[in-house]
Amino acid sequence: MNFYAKEFSELTTTELYEILKSRNDVFLLEQNIVCQDLDDVDYESIHYFFTEGKRVIAYLRAFICDKENNYVKIGRVLTLEHKKGLGSELMKKSIADINERINPSKIIVSAQKQAAGFYEKMGFVPVSGEYLEEGIVHIKMELK
Repeated sequence: MNFYAKEFSELTTTELYEILKSRNDVFLLEQNIVCQDLDDVDYESIHYFFTEGKRVIAYLRAFICDKENNYVKIGRVLTLEHKKGLGSELMKKSIADINERINPSKIIVSAQKQAAGFYEKMGFVPVSGEYLEEGIVHIKMELK
């Protein structure tokens, strides 16, 4: 298993294809979220992922969502294999790299409600009430 942290322009075509395939597998096929996944945010994001062979088995992206205040948002968090610690390891490595690269004043996530406990274990705290995003209940959380 290999870990990568790459800006969009650094991704190979195979890595990009595998990232999009994994996002499709989790968000469309597993969670039945029908939305425009290709939202142009990928161009400005740092892409963090684990691979096994060429397959992307865990992924997230991070981007500056508020340049004036230097806030970073983490999104599109996924693992293909659950309950194996991949998500935690991905978050730890990604947050360390975000802090080193960007040194943000705040890291935020729009967490699916059922995943809020996972983010709390990573040090995030809820900062909003529940809201719907793509038909799924979410909570805004910040890393403390």
